[in-house]
Amino acid sequence: MPEFRDLDHDGTMAPYEDPTAPVEVRLEDLLGRMTLAEKAGQLFHTGIVPGPGGSVTEAPTGPRAQPPATHFVSELLLTHFNLAAVMAVREHAEWHNRIQELAASTRLGIPVTLSSDPRHGFASLGAQFAATAFSQWPEFIGIGAIGDEEVAFSFGDAVRREYLAVGLRVALHPQADLATEPRWARIAGTFGEDAELAGRLAAAYIRGLRGTDALGPRSVAAMVKHFPGGGPQMDGEDPHFAYGREQVYAGGHFDYHLRPFELALEAGVTQVMPYYGMPIGTEHEEVGFGFNRSVITGLLREHYGFEGIVCTDWGLVTDHKIFGEMYPGRAWGVEHLTREERVLRILEAGCDQLGGEACPDIVIRLVEDGRLPESRVDLSVHRILAEKFVLGLFDDPFVDPDAAEELAKTDELVELGMAAQRRSCTLLKNGDGRPVLPLAEGARIFCLGVDPEVAADYGTVVEKPDEADVAIARLAAPHEARDRGLERFFHAGSLDFQDEDLAELEAVMGVLDTVVDVRLERPIILSKLADRAAALLGTYGVSDTAYLDVLFGRDAPGGRLPFELPSSMDEVLRQHPDVPHDTANPLFPIGFGLEY
Repeated sequence: MPEFRDLDHDGTMAPYEDPTAPVEVRLEDLLGRMTLAEKAGQLFHTGIVPGPGGSVTEAPTGPRAQPPATHFVSELLLTHFNLAAVMAVREHAEWHNRIQELAASTRLGIPVTLSSDPRHGFASLGAQFAATAFSQWPEFIGIGAIGDEEVAFSFGDAVRREYLAVGLRVALHPQADLATEPRWARIAGTFGEDAELAGRLAAAYIRGLRGTDALGPRSVAAMVKHFPGGGPQMDGEDPHFAYGREQVYAGGHFDYHLRPFELALEAGVTQVMPYYGMPIGTEHEEVGFGFNRSVITGLLREHYGFEGIVCTDWGLVTDHKIFGEMYPGRAWGVEHLTREERVLRILEAGCDQLGGEACPDIVIRLVEDGRLPESRVDLSVHRILAEKFVLGLFDDPFVDPDAAEELAKTDELVELGMAAQRRSCTLLKNGDGRPVLPLAEGARIFCLGVDPEVAADYGTVVEKPDEADVAIARLAAPHEARDRGLERFFHAGSLDFQDEDLAELEAVMGVLDTVVDVRLERPIILSKLADRAAALLGTYGVSDTAYLDVLFGRDAPGGRLPFELPSSMDEVLRQHPDVPHDTANPLFPIGFGLEY
């Protein structure tokens, strides 16, 4: 426990620092001691980047340049941060301890809560990172392909253990959104388009993050997103950007998208993030969900009885420069409001924290001007600090860097991740009349998109197709490239391969049997491959080793499609964005998957 501070100048510990006192007693004591500025700081949950060498006193450099941690912690009095960096385990743990020491030096010593977007998969798309320091699992959509709650729980437990090792206490996941609009760029972060299955898997993952029946010092709190369900995006565009701000419910399935969140709430999730989008064609006001009182207070708070923390998605108030490009604050439907009016509207909607913002001065000004009651601020601060106490951050906020290196990326966790990768592989076709898979070990292999050094452990790698017994190919998913700032990380647009994408592969398929794997980060159209490939698989974030283990029969494919695969873009354009498996003639239906 950090050394207590003698705030009352009587040589005794303040009640809020007493680990033996009930949380409510500690909380009320702390709230009574806080200034308006200290309260206002709790309402912001922004990104933070370590300075050079993991410094908290020097400003970061490069594309994510911003003020140093001292500015946020010591001057703005913020205590919630999303760590927007991927570091080695020891470096991560040591930086975490430095920022906790910085927080301990403030007047009340309120510890920092660090959060993270997903960082256990393969892709760095949107708000997720490829695994480096941690065990590597399929993307969440691959867990949807497995469809097993025990695997989802094990995944959550692995994330919990590795996050705890380096001091991350809030997971900005899972996504309980549904993949009903196949063009949407964030499908890889979902569990698929079946609401019941997605909800059960999300609930199991949340329980794994928690680790026990109730949230506690060995838990990671989950922030389920994006209420009331991202996914039904107009034209499949994402509401990170103004052209994707509308969520449309032409099929009348608004309630269908609520089901996964209902199961997450039943599982005891303590934090919820609403999405940027504005609902079109519902009973709710057509403004972004973070500003939407009928959705946050009426639906989430009153209808579902949620009493936990609601944190907006990032950047609703302030214009931001991201990767060198300016993007407006995502105040969809209320763009005309001033920054002060936006903050007030968000709090009046029922949100507690503003994600990606660091403007406590606005909250202070709103209270001092009489536009926002301090009692409303107290309500959110009470919820926010209560979780800090429950997580044990006031009593032991530090981690052991030596232990962290032993706890992260253990052989056990690495193998669990590899087993999930193998099991998620989805076999869509296996020969025409005779099975092609599993392949015989020792075969002569021609590789396209597969590391020859890895393939050499399974057979003899040759340089020309006419020298091989079989070709194995792995393809990235097609998308329409965007070249502006943040948009580069969102793979949206057409789901169909262009002829030039397949030219080299088609030449090989004309010579010998070819096993083709396509990365299903979205429901890709495989009509140009289904007839010509000797065998066809879909994967969702799988290493070459795990993939070849399946091809050569060291393990078996166990995945089932977590969404349908359309037969054409014409079919995609005719379907309703809010309705699941809604194309007329899918090439492969949801739930499809062959076995050996």
